[in-house]
Amino acid sequence: MATSERAESKRPAKKKVAMVLAEFNNVSDIMHAAEKVRDQGYKNWDTYTPFPIHGMDGAMGLKDSKLGWIVLVMACTGISIGFSMMMYMNGIDYPIIIGGKPADAFPSMVPVLFELTILFSAFGAVFGMFHLNRLPRHHHPVFYSDRFRAASDDKFFLSVEAEDPKFSESSVKTLLESLHASFVEVIEEEV
Repeated sequence: MATSERAESKRPAKKKVAMVLAEFNNVSDIMHAAEKVRDQGYKNWDTYTPFPIHGMDGAMGLKDSKLGWIVLVMACTGISIGFSMMMYMNGIDYPIIIGGKPADAFPSMVPVLFELTILFSAFGAVFGMFHLNRLPRHHHPVFYSDRFRAASDDKFFLSVEAEDPKFSESSVKTLLESLHASFVEVIEEEV
C-alpha cells in the first residue's frame, strides 16, 4: 500500500446533517406531531409507523395519489392499441372473412382488448408507483439510526430532512422535543 493511500484511509470521513428523527410512543402523539410539523410549513418530512394509521394522510397534508390517473391513461392506451392492431390486421393486412363475419366484429375483439387493457394498466401501476415513490432507493439516512429498527415493531417516527427549505437543526429539534417525542436524534451521513 502506498503512503498516500494509507493517509487517505486514516482521514475521518466528513459528515453532514441529513435529518432530525423523533420517536413517539403512540398513535395520538405521532398524529399531533404530524399536524404541527405540517402547520409549521415543512415540506421534506415523513412519518414511519408499524401499521397504517387512518387519517395520517390528512394530518400530513398529503394530496390524493396520481397513480389512478396513470393507470387510467395506460388502460386507455392498451385498449386503443388493441383495437387499432386488430382493425389493421383483420381489415387491411390480412382480411379473411370467416363465416360471413366482418373485420370489425366486436365480440371477437373483447378477449384481446380486455387482456391489453389489463396488461397496460398493470405496467402503469407498477412503474407509476416506482416513479411516484422515487424507487428504487437502496439507502435512506434514517437507517443510520439504531432506534429506527423499532419502526416495524411498536414505535412511531417522524423525520424532517435537511433538504427542507425551512430546515434549521436547532429549531427542528426544539419543535420535535416540544411535541412530546420520547427521543430526538440528529442523523448525519458521510459527504
